[in-house]
Amino acid sequence: MANHSQTHPNHTIDPNSGFCSQTRTFHSLRPNIPLPPPSQPLSLTDYTLSLLPSTAATATVLIDSTTDTHLSYALFLRQIKSLTSSLQSSFPSLSKGHVALILTPSSLHVPVLYFSLLSLGVVIAPANPLSSDSELTHLVQLTKPVIAFATSSIANHIPNLKFGTVVIDSPRFISLLNNFNDNSELRRVELSQSDSAAILFSSGTTGRVKGVELTHRNFIALIGEFYHIKHVTEGQNEEEMQPVSLFTLPLFHVFGFFMLVRAIAMGETLVFMQRFDLEGMLKTVERYGISYMPVSPPLVVALAKSELVNKYDVSSLKLLGCGGAPLGKEVAESFSARFPNTEIVQGYGLTESGGAATRMVGADEAKRHGSVGRLAESMVAKIVDPITGEALSPGQKGELWLKGPTIMKGYVGDEKATVQTLDSEGWLKTGDLCYFDSDGFLYIVDRLKELIKYKAYQVPPAELEHLLHTNPEIADAAVIPYPDEDAGQIPMAFVVRKPGSNITAAQVMEFVAKQVSPYKKIRRVSFINSIPKSPAGKILRRELVNYAQSSASSKL
Repeated sequence: MANHSQTHPNHTIDPNSGFCSQTRTFHSLRPNIPLPPPSQPLSLTDYTLSLLPSTAATATVLIDSTTDTHLSYALFLRQIKSLTSSLQSSFPSLSKGHVALILTPSSLHVPVLYFSLLSLGVVIAPANPLSSDSELTHLVQLTKPVIAFATSSIANHIPNLKFGTVVIDSPRFISLLNNFNDNSELRRVELSQSDSAAILFSSGTTGRVKGVELTHRNFIALIGEFYHIKHVTEGQNEEEMQPVSLFTLPLFHVFGFFMLVRAIAMGETLVFMQRFDLEGMLKTVERYGISYMPVSPPLVVALAKSELVNKYDVSSLKLLGCGGAPLGKEVAESFSARFPNTEIVQGYGLTESGGAATRMVGADEAKRHGSVGRLAESMVAKIVDPITGEALSPGQKGELWLKGPTIMKGYVGDEKATVQTLDSEGWLKTGDLCYFDSDGFLYIVDRLKELIKYKAYQVPPAELEHLLHTNPEIADAAVIPYPDEDAGQIPMAFVVRKPGSNITAAQVMEFVAKQVSPYKKIRRVSFINSIPKSPAGKILRRELVNYAQSSASSKL
């Protein structure tokens, strides 16, 4: 068992749930994994590239599906050296600890840029290239970047920075990638694992975007866990076929970022889509024989329900890794019924935990539909009663607290939020209402802040959304609190009808009412063309709350 060193020698840990009744904490049931000692100077770039299998030398690392451009591992490594050398000569005072703001859609250049800047000790701050001018101003005030890397369409929106903005779709940048020769001088930068590696932005679903500061050590621990699962737990050797992964996730989001680094460490091939649409994705799966995709729940819903799937051969798809938001048990089951040869494994994490905290490993764990898996190798958890602060036992619901080597340093430029979220012992308060079952599987009930307060009851929106997704006439749905004089708040549903459906508000309410306790009934419905979501697939409830309150035309 892992991490028992964190408990007293006389304390016993339940081998099924991982729960220690003396310390009231949950421990990982995974084997211990070997990681470099924290005191060893090491960058995420050096650690990741040291794991590359020998077979990667001749393999393709990146494919742009829009242009069918391939980049080999050999050229990828050469471009990292070239860009690092070019940045050192072009910006001699760009140094360790400086922040680089990165605003660009996914492209073959982005991983090269990340790995190069990380090797220099420059802190990368990748953000949504569709950020508005006021959002950009906020990001710059938070992170205080000295340099930015952006596409030409975005560059002129970025405020003036000390070293300016490098346009990454310009001939100049392309030359920086390809001017390395064996005589080029590469000054080595010695980095401590505790140095900051990245500032990744939280989704801002409940307030202003925060900058989450993560270290090289945070990501080294994370990548080490995945590497260990593949090569030790699952026993995969270098001669086996390397998976081809399709990335529908933005690389500026924590899920996309760590899955990118993980895939490169494994020597896998990654296929990017410049612009996502469901049919384009299905074509890409067929064309490149995609075997693995990290996905968000809305995409699983679309795959389970869309007729487009029947037009393409997606038999190569063996595994979906689902994260970013809760996936309902019913959706997972309808997906499995339609794709019996594709395993769907769920995981849970936050930007603040480096993107991972629990995951499923293997076919048996994947059958636990509705769960997000077991605690990752290095993680310890508590379930805390939000009112009394008492640590709870298996089966009891409370706020999930996490501790481990992947937990963030804090929020950049926001000491107050850091103190509210990280306690003095290093526990991260996730804000998620959860419970562990007697086998150590974690279940997410909902965000504590998003619970609907109906009279004396608490109603989890996610539970009602999962139910709505089971209706064959509903393509998508979201549930929010709506102010009510008598009840305080009532559950209101925003519903996207399936094409051709004429389902009414009364039918939606009746469908739910038959399956839930009276206090959970949906009491207001509004039909909408699409549900607003973050790039990771989280519902932007604030937008819907504002829309509901400003729209007097929403009728029952």
